Amino acid sequence: MAQYIATFHTHLAALRSCNALKKAGVPDARLAPVPRKLSSSCGTCTFYKSEEPMIGCMDADVEAVYRQDGEEYTVLHKGDE
Repeated sequence: MAQYIATFHTHLAALRSCNALKKAGVPDARLAPVPRKLSSSCGTCTFYKSEEPMIGCMDADVEAVYRQDGEEYTVLHKGDE
């Protein structure tokens, strides 16, 4: 299972996405401050562990979804795409 981080333009989008992940069966999804290595408009991100990045659960206001490998972050999805 991989660790993912999703960043957002608004706090509301982060909350909606976190709730959608939980409803989709990702019980450990949680809101947290965005790691310093990443940037975010609102400063709030959603951390979660899953077999897949669960892009379909992200609010339309998502900035990006990253896979975390230790201290490294790989962009998997940009919200504007």
